[in-house]
Amino acid sequence: MRALLLALLLMGLTTTAHAAPSGSAYFTLIIDDLGQNLPRDRRALDLPGPVTLAVMPDTPHAAEFAGEANKAGKTVIIHMPMDPATGPFAWHPDLPQAELQARLEAAIKAVPYAVGLNNHEGSRMTSRPDAMGWLMASLQAHDLFFVDSRTSPKTVGAAKAQAAGVPSVSRDVFLDDVRTPEAVAKQLQTAISIARKHGSVVVIGHPYPVTLDLLEKQLPGLKAQGVDWISIQQMIAERGNRATAAHGKDGEYPASP
Repeated sequence: MRALLLALLLMGLTTTAHAAPSGSAYFTLIIDDLGQNLPRDRRALDLPGPVTLAVMPDTPHAAEFAGEANKAGKTVIIHMPMDPATGPFAWHPDLPQAELQARLEAAIKAVPYAVGLNNHEGSRMTSRPDAMGWLMASLQAHDLFFVDSRTSPKTVGAAKAQAAGVPSVSRDVFLDDVRTPEAVAKQLQTAISIARKHGSVVVIGHPYPVTLDLLEKQLPGLKAQGVDWISIQQMIAERGNRATAAHGKDGEYPASP
């Protein structure tokens, strides 16, 4: 199943970014930091559309929640801790490659049904070309795609994915860096504006009550605003592994921080 999924995604890699018909506006939503609190996380699971659920491997309910999400037909990805994040799975620059590999393998086992991975924190780690190169080789071996959360403007994660031919996509908007109803609502409108202007937007939020309250109310109205909510797999194919103008030049991601 994973091999078939990636084959379909890779068919889209010959296209260019924004190859959709003129006037299209596509929206993809990822909810991070899941696996810690089942009642809270199930609100994210119940959002009315193809939400992608990013599960942290070092949480008490990672496997259980991933199983529930898979059963519900949602996309599960690993929310991989990276420096400055800490914990038994976290990637740090001073770790040898063998330990980085062991931690990734453990994370894959901890989050069953995952079909991709994005970084949790990682402002220092994602700027390391060597480590990101190793990561892409490992993701390729496991038929996993990559989502660059872009926690640092110096990230080379998407560039390394692009170079390796690993299906990937980059985040455009964080919904809830400021946890107030007004701030989250403003960020959602920013995301909608980006989708309308540039053809697509990738949004990351968290299972905070203020975020979920807004999403439960506003997501059913996206279609009426001219925006189509699509799965992360569809977004990867839509962008064709090409950088948008916000993240690179002529479709290419910067290869160095």
